[in-house]
This record gives sequence, structure tokens and C-alpha cells, in this order.
Amino acid sequence: MKTVVVKIGGSTAKARQMVVWLAALAGARLPLVIVPGGGPFADQVRDAQRRLGFSDRAAHAMALLAMEQFGHVILDRHHRFAAARTRADIERALAAGTIPVWLPSSLALADQGIEASWNVTSDALAAWLTGRVGAKALLLIKQTRAFGSGDEVASLAARGIVDAAFASMLPGGIELRLAGPGEAAGAAASLAAGKLPGFRINGSAIRAAG
Repeated sequence: MKTVVVKIGGSTAKARQMVVWLAALAGARLPLVIVPGGGPFADQVRDAQRRLGFSDRAAHAMALLAMEQFGHVILDRHHRFAAARTRADIERALAAGTIPVWLPSSLALADQGIEASWNVTSDALAAWLTGRVGAKALLLIKQTRAFGSGDEVASLAARGIVDAAFASMLPGGIELRLAGPGEAAGAAASLAAGKLPGFRINGSAIRAAG
């Protein structure tokens, strides 16, 4: 059974569904890797950049640490979640039957191919990690209902639902699914049955990497 990467949006930190989603993920029968969004922690980086005027490269490094801050919130919520900074950490956690929560700064800062700008958010980094760990699918958990089964990656990017770098960082042959607040209630049953919640995005499993 191949791994599934699940990115849980940082905006979920402010929503009542966060507890529901994390409980559902903790009970999954599928092998999962969780990628935390930046949420309110990344918002603080944006605010600080406007006030202090530091570079996008510095902001990128700080935004990765913002993701790690939300990652620690997730880690605190269930004993099955395990901190993972490297691919070896991820592999060990999966082998032990736990769910790695990726703390991205070590791997992402070491890759010079990742653009150091706000074009790259946790969505694109989740797509990047999907390729690095050889996952079969990527599930993005969002706090918006503005998508559906008719969407494609390009239409999601055009509306700002995924970031500008997402399409180029999503590997070919990957099943992409999006889930929003409406899917939270049924997520536990789906994941416990070994199925992914949410809408499958058209063409995601057959597209070539951009």
C-alpha cells in the first residue's frame, strides 16, 4: 500500500473542523504523511515582512518555520503523530505504524530548486514531498468550498486555491484530491476504510509534470 501525502491547511487552525480532521487522520488505515500549512504563523511572517522589509529569501525560511509551528500543534493532538524532518524519519515513522508530520525546513532549504518566494506555499511543498517519498496520492484539506469535481489544476491555480508553483511541483501520475469543510464529517469513516475523502481533480493521475 503506497503512501498518501495529506496537506492540512493552516487556516484549519482557526476552524472547528481542525479537531475533526486530525482525529480522522489519526484513525486512517492508509499510510499517511501530514504536511502542515503555515496558517496564522505564516500570516505573522507576512506582516513582519511588510513592517521590517526583509527579503523573500528570509521570508521563505521563516515561512517554513511557520509550517513547523503548526506542525507542533498537530503533533500535540494525538500520540500516533510523529515528528519527521528527513526522508529517513518519514520511513521510520511509517514502518512503526505512526503518522509522520513533516517539519519541512531541513529538506526544503537544502533544495536550491525550490523558489524562495511567496509563489511557493505549503501546497507546492506538499506536491514536492509527494514526489520525494514516492506517494501515490496527494490530499489537500482546505477551508474553502470554492472547488468541485469539474476542476483541474489550472483552474484551481487561476482562482488562487493552490499557489502559483503548485502545478510545476506536482509529479505526474499522482491522484490529487481536495477536501473542504463539507467533507470533514465523513472523513473518519472514509479514512478508516482505507479511502480518501474529497473531490478528485480532473486529469491529476495522468498529467505530465510541468
